Amino acid sequence: MNILTILGSTGSIGVSTLDVVGRHPDRYRVHALVAGSNTGLLIQQVLKFRPRVVVTATEQSRESLIKRLAESLPRSEWPDLRYGAQARVEAATDPEVDFVMSAIVGVAGLEATYEAIRCGKRVGLANKEVLVASGQLVIDAARKSGTEMIPVDSEHNGAHQCLRAGKRSEVARLILTASGGPFRETSREKLAAVTPAEALNHPTWKMGQRITIDSATLMNKGFEVIEACWLFDFSADEVDVVIHPQSTVHAMVEYTDGSVIAQISATDMRMPIQYALTYPARESALVPRLDWSQARSWNFYGPDFDKFPALRLAYQALREGGSASCTLNAADEVAVEAFLREEISFPSIPAVIEETLERVPVRKPGSIQEVLEVDEQSRSVARQIVRQRAQTVYEERGPVSAKV
Repeated sequence: MNILTILGSTGSIGVSTLDVVGRHPDRYRVHALVAGSNTGLLIQQVLKFRPRVVVTATEQSRESLIKRLAESLPRSEWPDLRYGAQARVEAATDPEVDFVMSAIVGVAGLEATYEAIRCGKRVGLANKEVLVASGQLVIDAARKSGTEMIPVDSEHNGAHQCLRAGKRSEVARLILTASGGPFRETSREKLAAVTPAEALNHPTWKMGQRITIDSATLMNKGFEVIEACWLFDFSADEVDVVIHPQSTVHAMVEYTDGSVIAQISATDMRMPIQYALTYPARESALVPRLDWSQARSWNFYGPDFDKFPALRLAYQALREGGSASCTLNAADEVAVEAFLREEISFPSIPAVIEETLERVPVRKPGSIQEVLEVDEQSRSVARQIVRQRAQTVYEERGPVSAKV
């Protein structure tokens, strides 16, 4: 019996993880569910999986959950209800827990994941920010504790599988694929008029709002490049990105003899989730199979760094090192939120990020607390830039066209 804590249980990865776990009640037991404020979904998960601990983001969401529980379960059957950052850490580091699924979007899940790694918990990593914001600290902690981090993102999970085909010294480069998002065929000139609704209409994946916008700007792929370099010990020059609209080939590894090993599967996150749970074994998964009797075409082409400068900025931050990628992530989150509120235009997302990178000095954080300090400083600078850009356009054009 494997005992699990799921960080981000009400998000898309958390829901898919529970779907996998629910099919194998003889093998998995949920110790803790950690969520944000979606108590409507959380109560359903509590009733089905009966965790011993439930953690919400705030005291208010905890009170909301208490009201729902009072309508559904006798008090004697309630889990231990907690909230906040320290409670997340406690849920992830409980001695009873074997496996932690790290799927909280943003830096909110950073400390709990880091502490789980320090404690030697096996971690399914679906939170890019853990390595983007604090890669050196996390990798050092993993090496010291001897824990395994199994990537769950489809691209990194695919790379993990491809790398099993040979020694690391035999690898020439890693190739990550990107769908290209909803604007891969949109002209650069038309991007200024893109609406949040259009940007959220991803052609392949159904995801949360921030990651969907990041996919549209290709920043998500930039984060994946950074994450891959930390996970697999690559340099920036050893990781390439190609646009692959069909999203069927998730990653490729080219070996020194010219052979290329590709990981190919249907677009269903339950497969990499199950892989992380059962590694190094492979077991049957209830996911769609590819029908090789049907004719199909797969396209691959290089990304347009001028049209999608966010990807270029990610490579820039990776090469700069230190806290640069932490600033990159923080500025991106602020800029995406501003775009969704229609305060800035779609092309202004990378513009805000670039200016933030220029303004925030690069440091070498020696602790998670220092990482969080850089994160907060970067967010403050990015918010200031957003306000300045919005105010400038307001003064020039008036309130009707206040996006820049």
